[in-house]
Amino acid sequence: MAATSDDSEAGSAGPVYRRVLLKISGESFCRRGESGISMSEVESLALQIQRVAASGVELAIVCGGGNILRGRQFSEISDAIAPATAHYMGMLATVINALALQDALENLNVQTRVQSAIRMEGVAEPFIRRRCIRHLEKGRVVILAAGTGSPFVTTDTAAALRAREIEADVVLKGTRVDGVFSEDPELNPHAVRYSHITFADVLSQGLKVMDAQAFHHCMEHGIPIVVFNYLKEGNIERVIRGERLGTRVTPTAEPTA
Repeated sequence: MAATSDDSEAGSAGPVYRRVLLKISGESFCRRGESGISMSEVESLALQIQRVAASGVELAIVCGGGNILRGRQFSEISDAIAPATAHYMGMLATVINALALQDALENLNVQTRVQSAIRMEGVAEPFIRRRCIRHLEKGRVVILAAGTGSPFVTTDTAAALRAREIEADVVLKGTRVDGVFSEDPELNPHAVRYSHITFADVLSQGLKVMDAQAFHHCMEHGIPIVVFNYLKEGNIERVIRGERLGTRVTPTAEPTA
């Protein structure tokens, strides 16, 4: 068993990653239990991102759209909309969130670009790998919207694929809980949080943090995933500094000392 539940002390003072793919869910854009967009939540997230960008880290962000519409759930309650259409609707919801985050960041003087996998040049650039990397090299935050542009692919899998394309050092998965647990901590308060776990253990235990395809992509290409609670102020910066919070998911076991 490669999973551990130990915590380690903080890492170095500066960033330990050069290029980061941050995955944030649509829930990040609204208050708990609500839907739509709460600009106070978006502005709080933008302040954390501003500080990360100021540290010199190259940051790309994939955002979900569940606060507005989840394509799969929508297709399940209405026969009038084909599943593929519902998924496209969900992808468009991520563009709405991306534009809200872009304006919140630019109000903080953070240079930002939105790139969409579905072409809509009036509001966003098309996703072009080399252009995305060039923006990152110039210090711009790039928000990647509309998933992969294809239905039936989750934004988690889109994040893993984009991380591969831009050669990110790590995927950061921001959630409302403190990491990967043995069970759902909201249902079982005695669930154990792992500080480290291997991809193989996540998949064999069926832990529902990201979908299996996303884990497989990162596992095959050696990209670590850090699952952490983005709601705790400063956690995005702490993870990027290498502090041991949340759960680190890697291809092989790591020392526990």
